[in-house]
Amino acid sequence: MALDFKNMSVHAYRRENGRVGVRNHVIILPVDDISNAACEAVANNVKGTLALPHAYGRLQFGADLELHFRTMIGTGANPNVAAVVVIGIEPGWTKRIADGIRETGKPVAEFSIEQKGDFETIRQASWAAKEFVHLTSEYQREECGLNELWISTKCGESDTTTGLGSCPTVGNMYDKLLPEGITGFFGETSEITGAEHICQKRAINEEVGERWYKMWKAYQDDVIFAHQTDDLSDSQPTKGNIEGGLTTIEEKALGNLEKIGRTSRYIDILDAAEAPGSGAGLYFMDSSSAAAECVTLMAAGGAVIHTFPTGQGNVVGNPIVPVIKITANPRTVRTMGEHVDIDVSGILRREQTIDEAGDALIEMIRRTANGRNTAAEALGHREFSMTKLYRSA
Repeated sequence: MALDFKNMSVHAYRRENGRVGVRNHVIILPVDDISNAACEAVANNVKGTLALPHAYGRLQFGADLELHFRTMIGTGANPNVAAVVVIGIEPGWTKRIADGIRETGKPVAEFSIEQKGDFETIRQASWAAKEFVHLTSEYQREECGLNELWISTKCGESDTTTGLGSCPTVGNMYDKLLPEGITGFFGETSEITGAEHICQKRAINEEVGERWYKMWKAYQDDVIFAHQTDDLSDSQPTKGNIEGGLTTIEEKALGNLEKIGRTSRYIDILDAAEAPGSGAGLYFMDSSSAAAECVTLMAAGGAVIHTFPTGQGNVVGNPIVPVIKITANPRTVRTMGEHVDIDVSGILRREQTIDEAGDALIEMIRRTANGRNTAAEALGHREFSMTKLYRSA
């Protein structure tokens, strides 16, 4: 029986700014690397909270600092987060991040360690975190439209089955749900290499396509060619990609683009960790192809569910966004089945159509939005990886 996308609903959390979240996290967010210990101590004191330690946040400047702020603020602003305790070494940057999150209307508390030390900061922040847990644990799910979800995608440990099965499954989902009003993200800028002419033509119009190509070319010239040794061997394609039968980045790119389906067109370009501003539709985010970095950036951009096609088997998760794993590789189902949410290997055996696989993914998105834990969540995968553009001062 065909799914009725127009009337499909989920039970999710309606946030103060109207966005819909599918999880209800209270996070303890460090502004900088030297505040990680205090945040982890608060999370240890107060059950039902989640610390997000990371490696950066000191002496960054320029575009790198702006990306850091976007990622921090976007993570706290994500609709899957109900409340935030922000801890930094000094008050200036701490307040900037806390105020950015406050614009969503959600509860935020901020603390700085200088002139207090860890003990007093942890004591005060723990009280605030405990109050947030009491407050948010009474939040109730309500009926929301499936079309209100923001759904991102990237693939990982790709192989020949990815381009033939799991990526087209995601593309089929987008072809069905984007016309109904969802917001979608895709990216992985370096992985479009070799198919850039195709991706440019998938823009909504010529102007957007030209901006996309300029962004892609800048990444090639200013990042890849500027820092390469001989080529991208061992990076693009990865060892796993090659073992899985992908011999060139061009082959990988053609499979990658299967994730946006047959009819979907992207309507705008986003910087890393940038939230969409042009309304519902599909967006390309200028992002790393590294799994944890890319998912972190898309979560900071506002995605509440991430779809992750994999061939050889990738185990990545995210602290605040459920990651749905899809594979069409029967060996991966057999050897890494605990990481798989949807087995679409029937496509390769001609026992399942891509259209049927797309419906199965939509049903899994609905179940995940309603509260089902993904494999990555159940296994405790909470990879949170900041993207850094250049050396700190």
